[in-house]
Amino acid sequence: MNFVLHGASVSAGITIGHAHLVSSARLEVAHYEIAAAAVPAELFRFDAALSRARQELAALEAHVPADAPHEIGAFVNLHRMILDDSSLSQAPRELIRERRYNAEWALVQQMEKLVEQFEEMEDPYLRERRDDIQQVVERVLKALLGGHGLAEPQASDERELIVVAHDLSPADMILFKRHHFGGFVTDVGGVTSHTAIVARSLSIPALVGLHHARHMIREGDLLIVDGNQGVLVVHPDPIVLAEYQLLRSQYELERTKLKRLKGTRAATLDGTPIELFANIELPEDTEQARAVGAQGVGLFRTEFLFMNRKETPSEDEQYEAYREVAKTMGTKPVVIRTLDLGADKALDGGGGDAMPNPALGLRAIRYCLAEPQLFLVQLRAILRASAHGRVRILLPMLAHAHEIDQSLALLGQAKQQLDDRGVPYNATVQVGGMIEIPAAALALPMFMKRLDFLSLGTNDLIQYTLAIDRTDDAVAHLYDPLHPAVLHLISHTIQTANRGGVPVAVCGEMAGDTTLTRLLLGMGLRNFSMHPAQLLAIKERVVRASIGEAHALVQRVLRSTDPAKTRELLAKLNA
Repeated sequence: MNFVLHGASVSAGITIGHAHLVSSARLEVAHYEIAAAAVPAELFRFDAALSRARQELAALEAHVPADAPHEIGAFVNLHRMILDDSSLSQAPRELIRERRYNAEWALVQQMEKLVEQFEEMEDPYLRERRDDIQQVVERVLKALLGGHGLAEPQASDERELIVVAHDLSPADMILFKRHHFGGFVTDVGGVTSHTAIVARSLSIPALVGLHHARHMIREGDLLIVDGNQGVLVVHPDPIVLAEYQLLRSQYELERTKLKRLKGTRAATLDGTPIELFANIELPEDTEQARAVGAQGVGLFRTEFLFMNRKETPSEDEQYEAYREVAKTMGTKPVVIRTLDLGADKALDGGGGDAMPNPALGLRAIRYCLAEPQLFLVQLRAILRASAHGRVRILLPMLAHAHEIDQSLALLGQAKQQLDDRGVPYNATVQVGGMIEIPAAALALPMFMKRLDFLSLGTNDLIQYTLAIDRTDDAVAHLYDPLHPAVLHLISHTIQTANRGGVPVAVCGEMAGDTTLTRLLLGMGLRNFSMHPAQLLAIKERVVRASIGEAHALVQRVLRSTDPAKTRELLAKLNA
């Protein structure tokens, strides 16, 4: 049976492919009671999943290179031992038999019991084994949730697979950068969550907030992801499939036409030059930035170097990553943002939910100042990289003058430490700050006196102005870049910085939204930073825009307090 699900688009485009289900033992799996007559079949399904997991581990062991570190073989053996232990291989069977739990629920119940026991252990090594238990359970869950007797997806490569998950963390999305999936959809998430931001950088159609997709879709189902309209079509009939194949061809043709703009000067119709920079998460993203003709890197999100690992990266490892980006971009500027952990971005793939309110807690610059040794390591690595290109340092989530003063003091300390070691760096490296808290936007002169440049983080600015958790799809409809308060804060920041002669950019998602390009130009913005996938579309809007016309209409937008009128004026601006 074909059906349609509606969600929020985080990345445009159309893809057609087969579902590839992704599960996590940390997710709440389906919980239902099976009929007494169905117990034998459920036990058989559980045993089959265990068998499949054992086969996967055996295949992993068979492909371990002879010169591989001993730890890899030990890892496989440990997971095999966990899988064969009666606490996982037999205890869930008792829950299925006695309480008639479905296999997934029985397995997760037993996993939670084991994890709780391991967390109470004093020995650090034993406590960490809870992660191995979760990984083993995730392997069995994937076999259970994807192994319902349906045919495996007939995909010649990953581009024909569409990832379907309940939720994905930013760390998960970083891992996906190593693959080439055709698209992805999730049940939860907001359009400006960090997961969505990283997903957008993959340049594949993606939807979030579908609510029930993960439980309604089976492995191998034929799907259409319409990232333009926010629609997921499951089991499309031949007529719908043919229509979407045509739409996909037309969309790809338009994207091909945009590539002709790569060498075109970014300037408006009345000759005003505009700077178009790229946002990146990992060093390899610079290739995509260069491919679209970015004038520099406006935001290097360094926190993604810290994810999916037990230990924080060393100074040398960070230095190599930052140097690679600086050297690849050559004479073009590279803005490196210091560690912005917290909220939905946490170390070691965690959920960041240990704090009562992670978005308002110890995150970004607050975290760095609370961990000065960690901060100093990163500052030294960035300074060392500054000897190889036009590197600039960006401090996130500033709200107080003393945060800047303390950061600059630590930067001075890092410079002294490098001087003592005789390590070269750019002694005049520029330092900027992100304006993403309303207090910072309203007290801008305090920041302009201390910083060389500013960067507007519109995602968090909107979140904090409207008191909306941008990772929560339940309130996603309230996230509004066109709210009068948001527009006035952005306009005020741009105009104040321009009058004071301090360079200002927008590096949030608003910079990559083509419907807002002329609005920002009319506010006085001359520096946009976005994911490379969006850059050429923004350039097309820029070269067709007139600053004079945009400015006049934007003043009317800023005077409007009627949402309908605001959108009417914006439509006129984009006509």
